[in-house]
Amino acid sequence: MRIAITGATGSLGGALIAQLAADGGRGCGPERVVALSRDEVKSGDLAERWAAFAPLKCMLGDVRDPERLVEVFRGCDVVVHAAALKRIGHSVYSPGEIMKTNVQGTVNVVRAATEAGVGRVVVVSSDKAVEATNMYGMSKAIAECYAVQSNSYGAPRGTRVACVRYGNVLGSRGSVVGVWRGQLDRGEGLTITSPGMTRFIIALPDAARFVLAAAGAMEGGEIFVPLLPAASLPTLADAVTREWAARHPGASHRLDYDVVGPRPGGEKFHEALLSREEPARAWYDAAHSRVAVLPSYHSWRAAWDTSGYANRVERPYTSDAPGRWLAMGELVEMLREVP
Repeated sequence: MRIAITGATGSLGGALIAQLAADGGRGCGPERVVALSRDEVKSGDLAERWAAFAPLKCMLGDVRDPERLVEVFRGCDVVVHAAALKRIGHSVYSPGEIMKTNVQGTVNVVRAATEAGVGRVVVVSSDKAVEATNMYGMSKAIAECYAVQSNSYGAPRGTRVACVRYGNVLGSRGSVVGVWRGQLDRGEGLTITSPGMTRFIIALPDAARFVLAAAGAMEGGEIFVPLLPAASLPTLADAVTREWAARHPGASHRLDYDVVGPRPGGEKFHEALLSREEPARAWYDAAHSRVAVLPSYHSWRAAWDTSGYANRVERPYTSDAPGRWLAMGELVEMLREVP
């Protein structure tokens, strides 16, 4: 397999490269990994960190530059599109930049992959795309719609496109875990937007494996959603405090936080991985602990074979009514794996 990753210097990009390198150690790794980033310094750091991983080629480029994308994608079998602007608060001041990267960037990636003859494209989305309330979520919802319907022109030319949608990645760059750890290091109380908020949680290595599994399973047009547990913000904050205290002998693990209110830009109290409309066309893939949301319209194929799925989904999938709540011990154990 020859794979290209946009946004490769981000948290997911690094986890994907780590997983692909591990696969190589087991004799089933990729022939070539193209890591695309617009950041010269981060790209150089990535190349140095993975210098022993021979298939990795770090290249400069921006998803806003369609001609460069065609150059980079030529000869690749798979493209994972992970590049995005994600900070909800920043979208308040820079909505046009969000559109250029998250929406037009996705259009550019899919068109370039089709032009370059790439067989499969996986567009990384977010739970915030579901019934979106902020600019980031709306941009991801548009990107999803475009990615799915791009199969109408891409599939006949041999390029299939699917999406993955998951929740908050524990310990990803800029996540609340890093913010809280910094506050604890400085002896400050934690700041919580609202004690009533809940979030889906996924570990970074699991997110990378989920994306790669979707690339292997996709037929074109699906949105793959993992079956994730959830946690309330106070529970997560308590787990961060306990894990931090365990690494600092003599420190207190008493939870102390201030409520500061939702961030500007339209932060949700509860996230959703399936909307109220989607269960009618969503199926459980029990063998892989995921849901496949099938397109409402699929001009590129006459029918969809659902014989490999267990049964239909019956209800929306929200973080305030998840299939499972994360226990404190589970969260602490997951946090121990977060640098």
